[in-house]
Amino acid sequence: MREAITIGGRQVQPGRREIIDLPMARLYTHTEMMMPVHVAHGRREGPRLFISGALHGDEIIGVEIIRRLLKLKALQRLRGTLIAIPVVNAFGFINRTRYLPDRRDLNRSFPGSSKGSLSSRLARLFMDEIVAHCTHGIDLHSGSNFRSNLPQIRACLDDPETRRLATAFGAPVIIDARLRDGSLREAVMEKGLPMLLYESGEALRFNEVAVKTGLRGILAVMREIGMLGGQPRRKPQAEPLVAQGTTWVRAPKSGITIFRCELGSRVNKGEVLGVIGDPFGNNEEQVRAPLTGVVIGRLNLPLVHAGDALFNIASFDRPHTGDLTMEALASHLGSEDFEAEETL
Repeated sequence: MREAITIGGRQVQPGRREIIDLPMARLYTHTEMMMPVHVAHGRREGPRLFISGALHGDEIIGVEIIRRLLKLKALQRLRGTLIAIPVVNAFGFINRTRYLPDRRDLNRSFPGSSKGSLSSRLARLFMDEIVAHCTHGIDLHSGSNFRSNLPQIRACLDDPETRRLATAFGAPVIIDARLRDGSLREAVMEKGLPMLLYESGEALRFNEVAVKTGLRGILAVMREIGMLGGQPRRKPQAEPLVAQGTTWVRAPKSGITIFRCELGSRVNKGEVLGVIGDPFGNNEEQVRAPLTGVVIGRLNLPLVHAGDALFNIASFDRPHTGDLTMEALASHLGSEDFEAEETL
């Protein structure tokens, strides 16, 4: 029998599932804020995986992915330990904002300090009570500021284990993304733990394709590292495309944008992506693709200022002729296939 795991001063015995509330801070009304943590401690030894959502309080896609994950019957046969944190930034989640009350970005505050700012203290709490117990991590995000992201994995692909898990996840695009100072991914990687960052959808919105892709990806990773048995019953998908790089196309002028391409569309260099004009219909200017690739991020708000990021285009080292639009991805996520996988 393996040993119990202790988080926040509470023990979870093998074969048990518990919800632990980690105290974060009190509001000035004296109300105490908590970080709810779901711990599933398997009877058998295995990896210890954390899955975190709403690190940015308005990026709620991870909340729904984790909610569905915790309902699956497959967790009854879990090897190792799953630590799921649907809402890391409860302050931002309640207020529907990206930031904490101190206006800091939690994902630029790691590894944090127990004597620092509110964001720094929360980051330190997460490192001490969550990351310290884990061998792997997956952080769930979405687009911000009225932008939507194509389902994608961002990871350090020079690490063989991280690359293996990124491929196993099965998102249509993998980006070899540099580490950002103060990010959770940087702090976790510095401890030598492989970690994936999943991006999909838009802030304050649920998207069924984004949710299903994220859920299936998590299950695939858990099988890959031996936390779950069996093979997923899923339709064959093309091997994920590994991006050589990504480029933001910015608005050349202020005005109203008419978008000419969808998220996931393949675009050629010089192709018209959209048109910007003023409210009177004069002085229109075309926005063209500076390179050939796939649109992995797109602004949804048509009102723009000069310099605003409109399209994020990923380039690839091998030819890609088809679209990866959300409609195309939905064809790989048939409801009958998904229901069958839920029973595993």
